[in-house]
Amino acid sequence: MKLKGSQIIVKCIEEQNIDTVFGYPGGYIIDVFDALYEERENITQILTCHEQGASHAADGWARATGKTGVVIATSGPGATNLVTGIATANMDSVPLVAITGNVSTALLGRDSFQEVDITGVTMPITKHNFMVKNIEELADTMRQAFYIAASGRPGAVLVDIPKDVQQAVTDYEPKKPREIKPYFVENKYVERAIELINGAERPAIYIGGGCTVSDAGKELVALSEKIGAPVTSSLMGLGCFPASHPNFMGLIGMHGKANVVETLKKADLVLAIGCRFSDRVAGDRKNFCKNAKIVHIDIDLAELNKNVKADVTLLADAKSAIDAMLPRLNAAKNSAWISECRKRASEDYLLGSDGKLCPRKIIRAVNKLGDNDKIVVTDVGQHQMWVAQTYMFEKPRRLLTSGGLGTMGYGLGAAIGASLGTGKQTVLMTGDGCFHMNFNEIVTAAKLGLDITIIVFDNHTLGMVRQWQTLFYNKHYSSTDINYPTDFVKLAEALGGTGFRLERNEDIESVLSKAFATKGVKVIDAVIDKDEFVLPMIPAGKGFDSIVIEKPVL
Repeated sequence: MKLKGSQIIVKCIEEQNIDTVFGYPGGYIIDVFDALYEERENITQILTCHEQGASHAADGWARATGKTGVVIATSGPGATNLVTGIATANMDSVPLVAITGNVSTALLGRDSFQEVDITGVTMPITKHNFMVKNIEELADTMRQAFYIAASGRPGAVLVDIPKDVQQAVTDYEPKKPREIKPYFVENKYVERAIELINGAERPAIYIGGGCTVSDAGKELVALSEKIGAPVTSSLMGLGCFPASHPNFMGLIGMHGKANVVETLKKADLVLAIGCRFSDRVAGDRKNFCKNAKIVHIDIDLAELNKNVKADVTLLADAKSAIDAMLPRLNAAKNSAWISECRKRASEDYLLGSDGKLCPRKIIRAVNKLGDNDKIVVTDVGQHQMWVAQTYMFEKPRRLLTSGGLGTMGYGLGAAIGASLGTGKQTVLMTGDGCFHMNFNEIVTAAKLGLDITIIVFDNHTLGMVRQWQTLFYNKHYSSTDINYPTDFVKLAEALGGTGFRLERNEDIESVLSKAFATKGVKVIDAVIDKDEFVLPMIPAGKGFDSIVIEKPVL
């Protein structure tokens, strides 16, 4: 059949079985939105207040559903407003296809109105990007973009399409999506990895976001139980191994739990799966677990031996690798080791608060109340780490957070995407600094009637930066005590939601219960002390021996 380029774009989205797209229209993408209007029975268009909100919503939709998110914007400022969202998704291995319009091909390179070289801008922050200048190449390019975004290590792909290509007409023939097969090759490195694991007396497993991507949860439990290995998780891996399992030790890294530090110091083998030994995990990477053998499994060749030198590396999909190795692994021969680790974890504690309102008590109450299968979203900062340390994530894709780029303002857009994609009760935990960057999207959530509860940890400061200034910068509180005069309760009501205020521990459960029972968007202003700390903490670039457990005297 003969179709315009704009119609082909929409048909290619439909081919991928994607029924929701996010975006914001404009002059150089209006043809695509016209084609979406024609297909409105098959594809839901979500209009946000800002393109960045749309990109985070598409990201949240992808993380929560496991599908590829789609965001659409016009040229120039529309395209550049997507950049932070594209980088956020790409850093966290989220499959995202961003579709941007541009000026007609004859006007490219002439500083035309709303022209920008968005492929040049996004080259360092995408897995791949394209500019389509020939209508005959459009359909295959779109299909390739979706395949690249979702295959191997997922990531963000941008397709930039000039207006004349959107308006041109050519033949279109539907095609089924290209099959994505997990990657695994049986070789000598697999045998060597099995040897090391079978020879270990004190093995430990460190998991990352790649385990979620490959849906390796059941396999990880079987692996841990068979070899008697404690499990620790990066921020991105939380939920892939049940937090209630006795072999789960907790979060690893800068704000990881103290028992994890002791376990890794004593381990003689670390099996790292679907993770990348980032600076927030490895710290002093040259001395990371220097007394242990390291086996590293990852789908991305660039991550192997990049940050921490491993004894054996396997380029493989996490689930496929575990499946292949598990039958050949010996049952645990040192039951005392896992018993020791479990005891240490059971005795570990997280520092609470002596203020009127304790952040951890709020998080534990969220864990206890409402839907057991709720989605939890965070922004970035102290509240993010409190959630990672405290909340008991039992399933994958229940925590949505910006782990790699660390994007303040990510949360509300992502919560909208997650709520739309799953229909589940969604809770956003954010700080007042982060929330000021994205609260315009309350309007979007309210218009859509979404069940989103927003808890603002309101300390009138940029808490994590202030913590660093206290510890490392002689209490020079430069531009951190924000003290915005925002009344979050009135703000919620003005933008179509419902507001609550929480100031005392005694009121946590009653306020949360009321909020969860209220329909629509709810904002809880949780007033906490500005000198609350996130502990434990390992200072940047330091090793396990530098862990800070107790709060300093202020």
